[in-house]
Amino acid sequence: MSDSQTLRPIIEHQQPAALRTQNVHGWERIGSVAGGAIMAGKGLRRGGLFGLIQVAIGGMALVRGFTGHCSMKDKLEHGRQEMNSVRTKIEQAGAELKNLKTKAEVAAEKAVKTTG
Repeated sequence: MSDSQTLRPIIEHQQPAALRTQNVHGWERIGSVAGGAIMAGKGLRRGGLFGLIQVAIGGMALVRGFTGHCSMKDKLEHGRQEMNSVRTKIEQAGAELKNLKTKAEVAAEKAVKTTG
């Protein structure tokens, strides 16, 4: 792994929230706040270990809704962009290979005509 890929998570983690881009908008953001509040409230009423887990998940949803940024969504989008980039490169290589095949067939036909 290159140094830039190794350091990327560390650099992103150290960025202040104001510098991160918002990737949660509209109803998704409202849903995160509402769902987080409900989940945290249920966790507080429940108590115990499972209640603590509910409070933690609800808190994460609240943060996601209030800040408008979700690190997991950011990483998924980054992975999707990389996949699309690889797909484009494969399609270009396929087109080049098809072009080379056509040129080879034309050259073979010319070679057969000149010898025959």
